[in-house]
Amino acid sequence: MQTNIPPRSTIRLTRRGGLVLVVAGTAVAVPLLTLDSGPEETRPATLVIPEDWCVSQVYDAIDKALELPPGSTRKSLGTAGLKLPSGAEGNPEGCLFPATYPLRMEATPESLLRSMVATADSRFGAVPPAAGAQRDAMNVYQAVTIAGIVQAEAATKADMGKVARAVFNRLERGMPLQMDSTVNYALHRNTVRTSQDDTRIESPYNSCQRMGLPPTPIGNPGEAAMRAALNPTPGDWLYVVTVKPGDTRFSADYATHMRNVAAFNALHQGAGQGPSTVSAQPSAH
Repeated sequence: MQTNIPPRSTIRLTRRGGLVLVVAGTAVAVPLLTLDSGPEETRPATLVIPEDWCVSQVYDAIDKALELPPGSTRKSLGTAGLKLPSGAEGNPEGCLFPATYPLRMEATPESLLRSMVATADSRFGAVPPAAGAQRDAMNVYQAVTIAGIVQAEAATKADMGKVARAVFNRLERGMPLQMDSTVNYALHRNTVRTSQDDTRIESPYNSCQRMGLPPTPIGNPGEAAMRAALNPTPGDWLYVVTVKPGDTRFSADYATHMRNVAAFNALHQGAGQGPSTVSAQPSAH
């Protein structure tokens, strides 16, 4: 893989039809939203959807919670009547807000999916705009797509703004994103190590081979990730490596990035995991 990619024509995120996404404030840690406020002893059973889960995980969780045959929730999409952004083309990935949902007696896959989509719409689009937000450069679906990458790539909420800035910087310079998280989404897995063979997979989600954003979000982001996508931290970073928990390194030049990758490889080889080809991934974790 080419390791020193020259800039190409600027890629600007364009406004398309649909709601204009507005979120106020700065990125802060936001607890999972609980949608039932009754006393603990009278509260019904709940379904917890963690941040960064993809739709297949949400479907499986609903099936298990409602004691339905596997695949039931996925099959219900056609009758759920979900109000999704125009760019989603019927795919709710990124629009199922991570929260704690009550499981009332009358709950169905359709009702739970509608509640998750309505909550995402409320949490992401019903507050005043923030000064300096990136809202004028993207539509709601593009923002959710970036937030999904931020949610998957950032080791901590404190890193989310920097990851978002790295995404924007690479897009603006005409560079492929080259994010491990998008490759892992294509491979239906979650790992910190990505091989050269992994990066050759034929998929529209392979951001090592394709320019621009993936066609859909790669998971369901929380509010902090969305705020980071709208208000990325100022900086010139192009490369991101999480060497170990609590040690995520951001850099603007390739030489520094390669030193950070070497530190990652040395640590993981020392743990008996074998060599990694993550050095080919300029923005890899």
